[in-house]
Amino acid sequence: MSHTRSFRASALALAVLGALVAGQAGASGFQLREQSVKNLGKSNAGSLVGKDASNVSLNPAAMTNLDKNTFQADITVIDLTAEFTGSGRVLGSPAAPLSGGNGGDPGDPTVVPNMAAVFPLHGALEGMTIGASVGAPFGLKTEYEPGWVGRYRALTSDVKVVDLTLSVAFKATDGVSIGAGLIYERADVTLSKAIDFGSALCAGSGNPANCFNTAFPFKPQQLDGAFEVSGDSASLGYVIGAQIAPNDKLAIGFSHRSEIKHDLEGTLDFANVPALLGNDPRFKDGDGGARLVTPSITTLSISYGFTDGFRVMADYQSTGWSSLKDVTIKRDNGTIVGSEPFEWEDTDFVSLGAEFDISDAFTIRGGVAQDESPTNDTHRTPRLPDNDRMLYSIGATWNMSESLSIDAAFQRITIDSPTINLPVDAAAGNTSTLVGEYDGHANLFGVSMQYRF
Repeated sequence: MSHTRSFRASALALAVLGALVAGQAGASGFQLREQSVKNLGKSNAGSLVGKDASNVSLNPAAMTNLDKNTFQADITVIDLTAEFTGSGRVLGSPAAPLSGGNGGDPGDPTVVPNMAAVFPLHGALEGMTIGASVGAPFGLKTEYEPGWVGRYRALTSDVKVVDLTLSVAFKATDGVSIGAGLIYERADVTLSKAIDFGSALCAGSGNPANCFNTAFPFKPQQLDGAFEVSGDSASLGYVIGAQIAPNDKLAIGFSHRSEIKHDLEGTLDFANVPALLGNDPRFKDGDGGARLVTPSITTLSISYGFTDGFRVMADYQSTGWSSLKDVTIKRDNGTIVGSEPFEWEDTDFVSLGAEFDISDAFTIRGGVAQDESPTNDTHRTPRLPDNDRMLYSIGATWNMSESLSIDAAFQRITIDSPTINLPVDAAAGNTSTLVGEYDGHANLFGVSMQYRF
């Protein structure tokens, strides 16, 4: 396959991959755990057993902890700071280093909203609770400066994943609850990168040495084009959960969120295509698609009250990232045109937190967590320069009245410096190397309101 022939497949592959790898601040991979500001303040420790409306999507069984109709709105701002240091070379030649800067800070502040409502039922349906939530479990936005050294790998990745969850819970006994929810998930993706048409044309001439022949009219990095890919998909999944609370001190929660399979349909728009390639069907705007699987998430929570006003919590979570081995790209007619390796691994997340009730009106909390990254040194890209991370959180609740409470939280995420070492990959349309390292961290600020009636 020539370098030019592979660009269309690679562009559509990146449209799919962009849906998976643009988020990098809220949690490892592209996961966002910001469904609850109260949970944010304790690094998600005890996330499945609290009196919080976010239980609709996190652990439906724990909706029974709320004895009044409850409406909750959470807003979290994720501010990622990252800096790349590195370089690259066209076709691996020492005679043609990549031009461009470090891309600036790719992570602008991003707002993640979530809303949930819980309704305990009465009369003949006593012991049943229903709820609904709208939130963002995955996605974020990264944007590099035009002309940066890694422009042929990534420019903009904008991903929006929104879930509507409808859940029901039952009290099996006084200390045991079970619940389940149906998830309707919508994903919208926009992705762009630069294309080195100069390298494509000289390599496609039949003699790769032309790329460095001063008499040849087409040179690497001197005939850049671009593409933008957008795609969307909607699909269904489920969440199930259970809670055991044998007494007022101890509560244990469990939940499992299913994989959600998407058939992403996208469109590809090329820009600045050279005249020599203007009639080439490989570079005509068109449609395509791919099948992808978002991961399952299994969580275990525990909370223990040492006194009436002091509680210690912990969480363990396993995310099934291994479902993302690769993404196979197909044209509208079903023809397979390429595949992008992914090779992520399942990850573990562990957290420990505590809460202290200063008075009936004020509660303070804090927590620390360790979050593994699913990425690896072989396949890590600028679209997700992710690595293992530590989370440090503080938060507080102000019960303004019996009906209204306000929560606030701050979380600092430190990320082990990820390295990038990408070789030339003609089959995927990448005609240059990229080698370097990222230095980054993230700050999260959250505020929420809960109204009970």
